[in-house]
Amino acid sequence: MADNKFFTYKGYPLVRKGKELYYGNMGDEFVIWIQILAAEDMGDIKTATRVRLYKISTEQNIPVKNTEKSSLYAALDIAYAWLTN
Repeated sequence: MADNKFFTYKGYPLVRKGKELYYGNMGDEFVIWIQILAAEDMGDIKTATRVRLYKISTEQNIPVKNTEKSSLYAALDIAYAWLTN
């Protein structure tokens, strides 16, 4: 049987596929879709420098909010606020 555990951030699942991340529980009213638009090499690590977030209704698959941030860390802070408010 496959292990269905996901990486979590502040108690919500965070799943990545390529340059896209999904944050939140798909069974909840909303989930956050995060796109990495630009990244720079910082030594051995590629770091996101431009990130777009969408708060999406899981029932209608319609974006209800969006914003752009300059780092993945800042994007996740906004995403967490959107999920908890």
